[in-house]
Amino acid sequence: MANRVIPVGILGATGEVGQNFIRLLSENPEFRVTYVAASPSSQGKKYSERVPFYSGTEIGNLVLGNANEAFCATGKCEVIFSAFEADKNLSKADQARNIREAEFGHARAGFPVVSNNSALRWTEDVPMIIPEVNPDHLEIIDAQRKHYGFKKGFLVVKPNCNIQSFMLPIDALRKAGYMPSRMIVTTLQAISGAPKTPFMEMHDNVRTNIDGEKEKSENEPLKIFGKIQNGKIAKDGNLVISAKCNRVPITEGHTADVYLEFPEEKPSLDEIRGIWRMYSGVPQKLGLYSAPNPAIVYSAYPDGPEAKHDRMNCRGMAVTVGQLEQCAVMDIKFAGLSHNTIRGAAGGAILTAELLKAQGYFS
Repeated sequence: MANRVIPVGILGATGEVGQNFIRLLSENPEFRVTYVAASPSSQGKKYSERVPFYSGTEIGNLVLGNANEAFCATGKCEVIFSAFEADKNLSKADQARNIREAEFGHARAGFPVVSNNSALRWTEDVPMIIPEVNPDHLEIIDAQRKHYGFKKGFLVVKPNCNIQSFMLPIDALRKAGYMPSRMIVTTLQAISGAPKTPFMEMHDNVRTNIDGEKEKSENEPLKIFGKIQNGKIAKDGNLVISAKCNRVPITEGHTADVYLEFPEEKPSLDEIRGIWRMYSGVPQKLGLYSAPNPAIVYSAYPDGPEAKHDRMNCRGMAVTVGQLEQCAVMDIKFAGLSHNTIRGAAGGAILTAELLKAQGYFS
């Protein structure tokens, strides 16, 4: 039944993203947290022993399972949100391997898994979803189940938090028939983004490189804009992206300065503003609980968007754009902003799960 509340579990429930999942899900009428899991050292302890804020609450009384072992979740929930945090003492390759094994293990055990992690983003039959942009990629789930022998389980991931600040505005232009061929993006990313940076290291400082972010910013959009072909998701070959990613002393909110070139018909600035203001996707049409409406907020202020003032637009789920201008080198330029720990993390994954539920994937 479409209105049934789904019992869900969270892998990595004691970490920062896991706690954001719990906070957002506590307000969500579609889901109820009935299982929490963390590292093996936490197994058997009450959640409140690891996160004292929840002492005396229903969540706080849940007993932590082992996030590595799918059998711990059996009978306790129906859907898994993964904010899995691998052992930081391991190499990056081993961390990714641990995350893949845990998430595949839960899918094999019959759980739909909606992951916040990057470990499976480049698996060719695992859809990387921004619900407004590429909901059609969920159609690959049947091929994925056949490929891996999943019965009820499957794997879906959300993309990097950084690209959320520009993907909706570009998708709006593409769906209106204006297809950019080249893009330059410079990001200004908050200290709460992964890998998290201590505030004192960022005081009076800008870091001009964030390990792995450039590659994600240049490549993940191409998979999201791609097409399903022969049971795999093929990257879009018509867009080239060059990215430069910076860490700035902002607590929350990722900003992107975007420059676009159109090979053929070029929209006017007024057309673009109108396209952005009218933009909506399947989540808005379905009236999903977490769907921002409007999905894109246009800031008319000369200095907008600003992280401090605009990151919480539509409960932190909207993308705010502004400073749209013609560009002497490319065709247009603009600034985009999204909330990295809501839209870019737990909130984006929850919206994806709402879409999966509405389309019958949890039945």
